[in-house]
Amino acid sequence: MSADILALVLMAALFHALWNAVVKGAGDRTITFGLVMIGQTLPALLIVPFVPLPNTAVLPYLFLSVVIHWGYYYFLVSAYRFGDLSLVYPIARGLTPVLVALGGLFIVGEILPPLAWLGLMLISFGILILAWTAIFKEQSFLGIMLALGTSFMVAGYSLVDGMGVRLTENALSYIVWLFIIEAIAIIAIFAPRRDRLRILTRRQIWTGIIGGVMASIAYGLVLIAKTHAPIAMVSALRETSVVFASLIGLIVFGEGPARPRLMAAIIVASGIVALSLV
Repeated sequence: MSADILALVLMAALFHALWNAVVKGAGDRTITFGLVMIGQTLPALLIVPFVPLPNTAVLPYLFLSVVIHWGYYYFLVSAYRFGDLSLVYPIARGLTPVLVALGGLFIVGEILPPLAWLGLMLISFGILILAWTAIFKEQSFLGIMLALGTSFMVAGYSLVDGMGVRLTENALSYIVWLFIIEAIAIIAIFAPRRDRLRILTRRQIWTGIIGGVMASIAYGLVLIAKTHAPIAMVSALRETSVVFASLIGLIVFGEGPARPRLMAAIIVASGIVALSLV
């Protein structure tokens, strides 16, 4: 994996952790998530006149990805109602690299070298340490189950989008239309909650929208990276966002403990080095 692709994926990881922190820190997470979706859609609406329509070969992947993304959003917002950022996020993202690697092996036929598997195992092990410490701090069984459900949704859309984007001649077109079709969910979020939307301050509204812009940039960078590197490797590096999320939870939300988080961050960083050497 080249240094440029590595930098793109790590930037995506940081942006993803930031928008999740926006949702977790909101008083009304459902409405805030709707604002995130608006922010996620705005860049797509600006770009759509300049990209071609998706070709028919990618349409099944595109629509399947939209459905899986809706499931992902439901599980994620529900999980944050019952668990801390440091509990939900590591579990939700921690199993994904392994699930995607197995899916890439059995579905896509990607064969990874031994060093890549070592990197995958290190990253997953470090992420699971973060989750383990969080479980002891806050024993929310429902939050853990919802986080696990989120992980399977992430693995699902990672594989579907990874295959779909490779069938199109324009990766940006796939990304743009994915966000636009997903935006149908905004109606379902806001229609029954108009009163709650009206009481938000201008700052709260803009925070949610900016979080959505970061989300769109993050996922766009990942899909672009998947056209230049194996799906499993990109997805694994992308999950280093748990390190950023854990630091945000520690510094901003006062979560802990700090020592196991630091140890896990070092293990994850080692996995990044292993993957970057492939």
